[in-house]
Amino acid sequence: MSKLKRLVENYGNYIATPWSDAAAAQRVIFCVYNESDELRLRVSIDEFELATKAKGHQWCHFDLTDTFADWLASQKYAKSYFQKPLLINTLLPKYAEYIAAQFKEHIEQAGADHSTVVAVSGVGSLFGFQKVKDIVDKLAPMVPGRLLVFFPGSYENNNYRLLDGYDGWNYLAVPITAEKIY
Repeated sequence: MSKLKRLVENYGNYIATPWSDAAAAQRVIFCVYNESDELRLRVSIDEFELATKAKGHQWCHFDLTDTFADWLASQKYAKSYFQKPLLINTLLPKYAEYIAAQFKEHIEQAGADHSTVVAVSGVGSLFGFQKVKDIVDKLAPMVPGRLLVFFPGSYENNNYRLLDGYDGWNYLAVPITAEKIY
């Protein structure tokens, strides 16, 4: 069985367990996979949706991949930012706000409720612009059900590393991997 098929199976087994009303941070699930499997995972997202619906839950998917380009293109001084890309201190907090606003609008239009899994893909596109933890902290309270983050990287001893980069961080999310059996 391929790692992605095992990841889908482990996710399905986990999502089938009864849900309790928990704090936002405790309702976050990270599906951790090797960053080299990004394209295969994207093709398999429908399998996660099917597993979710088979367990009696609703599904909503939000893709972060193009959010930076969309946000930057909408800025009044976009051309000057391309000439001198000094985005760190002044603009990047506005990018996080943009993501949160787009996410909120998306889940409201989808009618996400306490039985909905809201899946977020494309978090690798945040690398160098935003910390995944900061974005998850903004999005999780908006999700009444479960927030599922497709996470390209690694997980070990409660430490997540995006794109298997050097810096990692501890996070309370439930890790689902291809190795761990639920």
